[in-house]
Amino acid sequence: MPLTLALFQPDIPQNAGTMLRLCACLGVKAAIVEPAAFPVSDRAFRRAGMDYLDRLAIDRHVSFPAFEAWRAASGQRLVLLTTKGAVPHTGHVFRPDDILMVGRESAGVPDAVHAAADARVFVPMRPGLRSLNVAVAAAMVLGEALRQTDGFPSSAESS
Repeated sequence: MPLTLALFQPDIPQNAGTMLRLCACLGVKAAIVEPAAFPVSDRAFRRAGMDYLDRLAIDRHVSFPAFEAWRAASGQRLVLLTTKGAVPHTGHVFRPDDILMVGRESAGVPDAVHAAADARVFVPMRPGLRSLNVAVAAAMVLGEALRQTDGFPSSAESS
């Protein structure tokens, strides 16, 4: 099972589109935990110019409890990207089947999601700054997870 990037109730369609394109380009699965602040259907993504949709596996979940049931059945570990994380992303040992979850741009994730996470990681930043853009943080952490697990697509796969 490849790495999965899960978007928890995304607020901003442009960030979601950027992260879905990232998943398509890096061979990472995607999951969306609804409700989102915008339509998350294939039709809506295609209308928004998401031309990589055919190169991407997206699991949609109507709620966090539905996502958790799916995750429990798959036996995958949930790694939450959060400014309240306990370990820098470079200090965490990723597994090839981890689910990396990002929160809502406006509010992160609720306490129940924090409690459900198997690990909480953060991207180290200069003091006094609030946070990175969620798509930038996702790219940084996915890059580290793929580096650790030798999960980068080969040049032959990307052509």
